[in-house]
Amino acid sequence: MTDTMTEPVKDMAGGPDHLGGLATQGLAVGYRTRSPRRRRAGRAVLSGLDLEARAGELTVLLGPNGAGKSTLLRTLCGLLPPLDGRIHIGGADLAHQPPAALARRLAVVLTDRVDPGLLSVRELAGLGRHPHTGFTGRLTAADHAAVDWSLKAVGAEHLADRPAAELSDGERQRVLTARALAQEPEVVLLDEPTAFLDVPSRVALTVLLRDLARDKGLTVVVSTHDLELALRVADAVWLVDRGSRVHAGAPEDLIRSGAVAGAFDADHLAFDPVSGSFGLRRTARASVAVDAAPDVLPLLERALAREGLAVADPGDPDVPTRVSCDGDDRLTLTGPDGQVVHTRSFHELTRTVRTW
Repeated sequence: MTDTMTEPVKDMAGGPDHLGGLATQGLAVGYRTRSPRRRRAGRAVLSGLDLEARAGELTVLLGPNGAGKSTLLRTLCGLLPPLDGRIHIGGADLAHQPPAALARRLAVVLTDRVDPGLLSVRELAGLGRHPHTGFTGRLTAADHAAVDWSLKAVGAEHLADRPAAELSDGERQRVLTARALAQEPEVVLLDEPTAFLDVPSRVALTVLLRDLARDKGLTVVVSTHDLELALRVADAVWLVDRGSRVHAGAPEDLIRSGAVAGAFDADHLAFDPVSGSFGLRRTARASVAVDAAPDVLPLLERALAREGLAVADPGDPDVPTRVSCDGDDRLTLTGPDGQVVHTRSFHELTRTVRTW
């Protein structure tokens, strides 16, 4: 069952609203099994999906582990047959697309390990041009230009002449993304493309994919666990919750509806809809009155919350323990018995309150 917050797909036979985009109607995804009588049956992971990813937008697929994100993504790209329903790319039914034609319209980057053999990085990225080459597979000047652009787009141009087998996991993921871009498709599906990247590289690649969608009119669908980053950058979100329902809409729609919190909140973790981030869910053992500048106050709240302390207003007379910050960034802690301790770092402060 699908809970969508966007307009439902009305014309699955095509039409201007779907040109260049990806849409599903009544889609059920899962795995084929054999019944005791050896008849093929299906075990649905997600069903009744009416989803749309529009051209020019970055659509992000989110959900807890085991929710069915990879199964959905593999079905959308044709690696798994749908148990029911239809998938359309640019208004054309995926099931009726010849492989050669589909390869010119759809590019995929999965988490499966790729053995590049003796290929260089440029040659590996160049494989994305094969749907556009003739029988010989030779690349033209235009093909080489597309490969060079794709490597530069993902920040991997400096790796072009290196053996692909020597790349780190993060470097390899960039090059596989470049291979998909070199294909010049209408739709790009990526499964965890930032999994092996450091934080700055994750941000850079995610923003790149959003910008490429906007600038090139691509339909980009990305499965990721980078929840907070995705909610800040994505144009649209497909969120699979614990009940196997898929919520669709802008990030703000899903935050406001409580769908994000419902899918990810746990015993010790809670999603804050105001900041768009996760925080620890802990019962405060005491309160501390805090007097600090606006740029220091959030850091003090984080540090004290880690020690089980809630921040109170500095004018509250019922809170005997107090923390203040002077102009020299010195943190002063005043205890219930009037004891005063001056600390020079948050580390010193937290160590001190831990013993009080």
